[in-house]
Amino acid sequence: MTTTADPATGPPDRTASSPDAPGARPSRPPALSPSRANDFMQCPLLFRFRAVDRLPEPPSSAAARGTLVHAVLERLYDAPLGERTPEAARGLLPGEWERLVEVEPRYAELFSAGGDAEGQPLETWLDGAGKLLGTYFTLEDPNRLQPEARELAVESQLEDGPLLRGIVDRLDVAPDGAVRVVDYKSGRSPRPGFEASALFQMRFYGLVVWRERGVLPKMLQLVYLGDGQVLRAEPRERELEVTEAKVRGLWDAITTAARRGEFVPKQSKLCGWCAHQALCPAFGGTPPPIPADALRRRLGVEG
Repeated sequence: MTTTADPATGPPDRTASSPDAPGARPSRPPALSPSRANDFMQCPLLFRFRAVDRLPEPPSSAAARGTLVHAVLERLYDAPLGERTPEAARGLLPGEWERLVEVEPRYAELFSAGGDAEGQPLETWLDGAGKLLGTYFTLEDPNRLQPEARELAVESQLEDGPLLRGIVDRLDVAPDGAVRVVDYKSGRSPRPGFEASALFQMRFYGLVVWRERGVLPKMLQLVYLGDGQVLRAEPRERELEVTEAKVRGLWDAITTAARRGEFVPKQSKLCGWCAHQALCPAFGGTPPPIPADALRRRLGVEG
């Protein structure tokens, strides 16, 4: 899974290695997640800033709310069947917010002036998260579900290709062995004709689960809490093979850009949400030098 965020920062990539710093845990092997794959397709320079330079981005109220709602939905399934109620879910919000701030202190900055960027005090903002949780209960009955896994880290090494890595929000396995991959989104569903990015993410996860378990997922499901829509797809082997070919092509493009040191900006309407305009040549900025050895450690490429 990837937590849902606003367009300004994109979804946080929880699969990334921790920053290379004294006392930090050793970096994991270079890998590609759906979030970073989407970054490269959106703008190669944005990919560089996030995956290679790892430049900080200001916290966003929408990203924090998405992370909080995901945490509550994960914790909700700790409760016994019959006790997974809307009231129980909303009751988890204060404690999970405290836990989130402890792990990510920067989120506390959102309300340091008494309210977020839209002027909402914390209590109102938490109420908004509660409404998203209320929408969830109109789409699924958690008392009828017993997930095999939540927040499941998955990865698969493609032969002669990249390591694919991600975190699945929920994995359901039916008595007959059928697998369903579920991802929660706190935003709104894509407009008709604009589902490609969402479906790519889910097929990416479907591909990794298929390669890791040897079982083709029966269903890929995106649950949009912003407008109460559910996007479902039943993947066929050929579709996931095409996704694998696309991922391989993306990785080739990424490593080629890294070797050449040419992560070219790609302008679009999303540029207005980018936190790095001041460093982007398309807006008169100059990217910083790539940190020494970063390409080798983070992409496995000698620059």
